[in-house]
Amino acid sequence: MAAPTRRRRRYVPQSLTADGWRPERAIVRRSAGTWTLQSTLQRHGLGPVAGVDEAGRGACAGPLVVAACVLRPADAGRFEGLTDSKLLTAAAREEFFALITRRAADHCVVVIPPTEVDRRGVHVANIEGMRRAVAGLSQRPGYVLTDGFPVRGFGAPALAVPKGDLVAACVAAASVLAKVTRDRLMVELDAELPQYGFAVHKGYCTPVHDAALAAHGPSDQHRYSFVNVAGAAAAGAERVLVHNGTSTLPEDPVTAAGGGVGS
Repeated sequence: MAAPTRRRRRYVPQSLTADGWRPERAIVRRSAGTWTLQSTLQRHGLGPVAGVDEAGRGACAGPLVVAACVLRPADAGRFEGLTDSKLLTAAAREEFFALITRRAADHCVVVIPPTEVDRRGVHVANIEGMRRAVAGLSQRPGYVLTDGFPVRGFGAPALAVPKGDLVAACVAAASVLAKVTRDRLMVELDAELPQYGFAVHKGYCTPVHDAALAAHGPSDQHRYSFVNVAGAAAAGAERVLVHNGTSTLPEDPVTAAGGGVGS
């Protein structure tokens, strides 16, 4: 009779805290709703827990804004209804923004200009913005929750949470901080460059925005690394060449496109 085989136990690595202490395996229960992850991590000594999110990643104009936020563990009742900022009305976002800035244990907002987005690329600029936002917190977090994809370099353990702004309150709070900050900046830009309608579409690619790009060319607030903006700039340069009857491109693509700040 063959000897019974012994089943090998699978080893699952766990994160270490800064002092080398390994916490016991956490059991995550859904009863806490969007506060489940934060509550579990806090309970096992891995707080404070910071959520990180961005606004403006897909826009072809305006800044990329990244926020990090730490909520107080006992404040769940104060933030009932907090969710992904895109699912909230503008009025609800403003109310939560005021509540978050007043009640959050810590928060930091980083604004990345279009020139940096063009230079680094939107994904790299986004990741670097997340690191800067976490580094800007007054206290180093014990754990960081990111929305959707993993990010390293926080100086603390991190977890990528699918649809994080829907399931983790601190990530939702960060998304509100980032979006409200960016929306306000786009309204200010609309006053400087009213021909683009930034107050309406917030710099995202819409038919109205595309029509404005075709009519006025891109401004210095547009992201030239985006195909539609680069195409509009090239079309504007061609129009100038035909008008002047020259064969060399102007040095300034914004001036060539007729979309500078003064236009």
